[in-house]
Amino acid sequence: MSPQDDRPATPATDGDAPLSRREAKEAARKDEVRLETAAETAGGELPPPAVPATAAGLGGGPAPESTLLQRIMTGNALVAFLSVVLSLVLGGLLIAVTDENVARASSYFFSRPQDTLAAAWTAASGAYIALFQGAVFNFQGETFARMIYPLTQTLTVATPLICAGLGVALAFRAGLFNIGAQGQILIGATFAGWVGFTLHLPAGIHLLLVILAGMIGGAIWAGIVGVLKARTGAHEVILTIMFNYIAVNLVLYFLSTPAFQRPGSTNPISPQLDATALYPPLLGAGFRLHWGFVVAVLATFFVAWLLNRSTVGFELRAIGANPSAARTAGISVGKGYILAMAIAGALAGLAGVAQVSGTEKVLTSGVAASFGFDAITVALLGRSTPWGTFAAGILFGAFRAGGVTMQASTGTSIDIVLVVQSLIVLFIAAPPLVRALFRLPAPGASRTGKGGSTTRTPASTGAAA
Repeated sequence: MSPQDDRPATPATDGDAPLSRREAKEAARKDEVRLETAAETAGGELPPPAVPATAAGLGGGPAPESTLLQRIMTGNALVAFLSVVLSLVLGGLLIAVTDENVARASSYFFSRPQDTLAAAWTAASGAYIALFQGAVFNFQGETFARMIYPLTQTLTVATPLICAGLGVALAFRAGLFNIGAQGQILIGATFAGWVGFTLHLPAGIHLLLVILAGMIGGAIWAGIVGVLKARTGAHEVILTIMFNYIAVNLVLYFLSTPAFQRPGSTNPISPQLDATALYPPLLGAGFRLHWGFVVAVLATFFVAWLLNRSTVGFELRAIGANPSAARTAGISVGKGYILAMAIAGALAGLAGVAQVSGTEKVLTSGVAASFGFDAITVALLGRSTPWGTFAAGILFGAFRAGGVTMQASTGTSIDIVLVVQSLIVLFIAAPPLVRALFRLPAPGASRTGKGGSTTRTPASTGAAA
């Protein structure tokens, strides 16, 4: 060690030996790694550590760094994955219990229990294999196009789930419980649909205006909630619930007027959108998958950049972590609420565009289906992170796409899929239950380091997202 390295970087305090410059750099590096890990676990929120890393290292030697396995075991991603697995297992048990062959074999269970177990396995595995073939890959397809057709169906259904889920997740990160994605999808689809069948413009320009109209419609509808929240303090949950009902009835009214109703029809349905206002097929005319999925991927990139790389995203995360502290730091909390809801509504509006301009090609009162409510589950499963929401959207798209095939092939009720989704929500909302069932260490669990010192895992340095 050179003489420069032996010089103390900081004065000694309380009788402790001074730290050399090299030791100080090493302690600073460990502190940075610990904070980065806390940011990943806590959704980007960085509360100050209770004890500085340099002080923790003075007691019994430097604090040991957490291993990759320890990060995984205490992270939220593993809890989400195990929640899905546990839900599928319980769903399989429910399939077996309600199967006729299992009920018949259970009548002589004590004489030949293997028959009951075999029938239960056949019922559950057959249903999930059919679910897989209807959502991911059809082994019985005559051509490769038919084999991958289920995957394209999954991505098609996942497109509005991803867009709406991103809007819900963004609001969550700003401390807002946005359950109004259903209404925002409807209003966004209404704006986009009107531009699509009323204006007659060249290709490219027309579709771009349709996308912008849908985003503006969703942003306006959600922005009103943000303004009321910021100006009057009204709770966003009550507001968004009411706005959902208003949106449904408003769209029904629009579809009964000459401006929206299809000529010569008494049904609440709009004219067909112009071909120039539709998303082009992504893989050809033989598939329903359209370029709206690419827009959903770009939206995920945008939200990830906004939350993690931009000043606006930092302010929104600060407001979500502690509005009072953010206000003290000079951040306008009211402006943040309005901006967060407007961006969330614009993302939900993209989901409406995907429906009216990609899948349905017309505007109806049921164009939003239940995507707005499912988006809440998608955002929760994705832990309010952009790419987690993206993955959760694809998973729920697979459930929707494969559920029909499962029912048609095996006779298993499609309601089983809804049960599995509900169980996922249950376990996601109760992480301690999942950790207890699988004997996972808690995020704040202590572990023994070198020299007998006890340190906290990086996951304990921040709150869950």
